[in-house]
Amino acid sequence: MKTNFVRQTVLPVLAAFIWGTAFVAQSLGAELLPPFAFNAARSAVAFVFLLAVCLVLRAVRRGRGRPASSTVSRGQLALGGLCCGAALTVATNLQQKGLETTASGKAGFITALYIIIVPVLGLLLKKKAPKTVWLGVVLALAGLYCLCVTDSFTSVTAGDLYVLLGSLCFAVHILLIDHFTRKVDGVELSCAQFLVAALFSAVGMLLTEQPTLTGLTAGLGLILYVGVLSSGVAYTLQIVAQKGSNPTVVSLLLSLESVFAVLAGAAVLHDRMSGREYLGCLLMLAAVVLAQLPDRKTTAPADAA
Repeated sequence: MKTNFVRQTVLPVLAAFIWGTAFVAQSLGAELLPPFAFNAARSAVAFVFLLAVCLVLRAVRRGRGRPASSTVSRGQLALGGLCCGAALTVATNLQQKGLETTASGKAGFITALYIIIVPVLGLLLKKKAPKTVWLGVVLALAGLYCLCVTDSFTSVTAGDLYVLLGSLCFAVHILLIDHFTRKVDGVELSCAQFLVAALFSAVGMLLTEQPTLTGLTAGLGLILYVGVLSSGVAYTLQIVAQKGSNPTVVSLLLSLESVFAVLAGAAVLHDRMSGREYLGCLLMLAAVVLAQLPDRKTTAPADAA
């Protein structure tokens, strides 16, 4: 019982904490390095870390007389790594670009919209969403308006728009992950996608940016934190937590990422938000929670009155 509690409750909350606090590291990193350079470095670190994890897991499985990997097709692993890595590259670089001008707490809440966007995009795959999700969409849009629209109520900042587009790409990335993890090992897929993300970001860096060695050296600690903990450890925690667990409960706990982002931004960066922006945060958090609630029609007993 205690083991299940740790795996199903403590691990996803810890993952959410790491992801939330990573927004602070990314905000600080945005002051030192341009987006492609920062993400090329963090993705390279994540790849090396996850490669080591894969090797350790393979050795442990072999020692227990089990198959070294759950991946059936190496071709599917390569395709999954390419597709997921491409989506992750676009998503993280849009988000990092937005963090140059958007507060980390605000960015955390805007990014949380992916939990709403995923079921909406699911309609394209002929997956119906319950009514609670659509109510969540309405709340999320209202919250986003309060959070991102300037005092004139006539425009959205460029940074907010970058983060919002990044959230859309994260939603696509989640759907791709859901598709490919049915065929390949989740940790191996993560390792492959970060290799692709590192290569794609490096190309973008060479074509459009001129990072400095001083900036890279100064941001090394931030890169290691985001690369190892946010990209490597937190993703692994999510996989372990979701195995055999109620996905609704785990997803709800993971959505606390946005709350930790605001708290970390206030504690470390001394970010201050207006009352209207805090109202937007509350509305968006309510939307995220509402979207995770099970549909009564699908959970009620078949013979219910």
